[in-house]
Amino acid sequence: MGGIDDSFVRHAAFGWLADQVAIHGDVLPRHLIERGLTLRGVRVPLVGPQGIFKPKVMTSPISITTAPSGPYDDLLGDDGLLRYRYRGTDPAHYQNRSLRYVMEQRLPLVYFHGVAKGRYMATWPVYVIADDPARLTVTVDVEAAESAHLFGSAWSELAAAEADPVLRRYAAAQVRVRMHQRSFRERVLEAYRRKCAFCSLRHEELLDAAHIIPDADLLGEPVVANGLSLCTLHHSAFDRQVIGLRPDYVIEVRPDVLAEKDGPTLTHAIQALHHQPIVLPHSLAQRPSPERLQVRYSQFLEAS
Repeated sequence: MGGIDDSFVRHAAFGWLADQVAIHGDVLPRHLIERGLTLRGVRVPLVGPQGIFKPKVMTSPISITTAPSGPYDDLLGDDGLLRYRYRGTDPAHYQNRSLRYVMEQRLPLVYFHGVAKGRYMATWPVYVIADDPARLTVTVDVEAAESAHLFGSAWSELAAAEADPVLRRYAAAQVRVRMHQRSFRERVLEAYRRKCAFCSLRHEELLDAAHIIPDADLLGEPVVANGLSLCTLHHSAFDRQVIGLRPDYVIEVRPDVLAEKDGPTLTHAIQALHHQPIVLPHSLAQRPSPERLQVRYSQFLEAS
């Protein structure tokens, strides 16, 4: 790398990640972070086959990764601290030693949390703050990155003064909420083959995972059967009872909206959906729950 040190690579990698998140959102495809960035003609990947990853051009790790199937509720505590497993069972393994090194040197890392197959939520900078060889884990401060995002420059002053535990718990809760939301979105979009269930639009940046029953409700679990992949227009129309969905998976448009005379958007994007079937997941288990749809459809009828 022509004398470029690790700190320069980290700085460049963090800047590159910020650019990718601005384009793709904070859930990134694995092939993108696996390819990584290029510095002075040299490719710098950000993940590899193992969870603790050091690019060849660096002397210490740049990232840690949790696989999509990993039970993150068991890893991420309410305190915003991640208990990250060693590689294997040997505390002296070179990758485990490398985590102790970044802890001692207070070096920032990227944490990639797998929310679905081939899809990772990126959080940075995170720091290894403790080592527990007896439990084969290190403790990683993930909450610090979320706190900086939430509270901006004021967070450095809060952290320096041992910030209010209430604020720290709030930031930690936001990390967990964000992980749940991204996981739900990815699972729903994957089930619907990354297109809108109402209009088949395939532009992923314009797709949402809509809840049939809101997540605050008892029936509102973050499961695919309580979700619909909808473009932003149809998500908004569904949430505002402009469009309803019957339990037999047929769309209805509210009568007063159906009778309106307006431009081509209303005609083709809303009214044309009336009595049309939706796109369904191939898996029967992932299709919208008829019971949930009945509850939601009753609300639509009341609004009509």
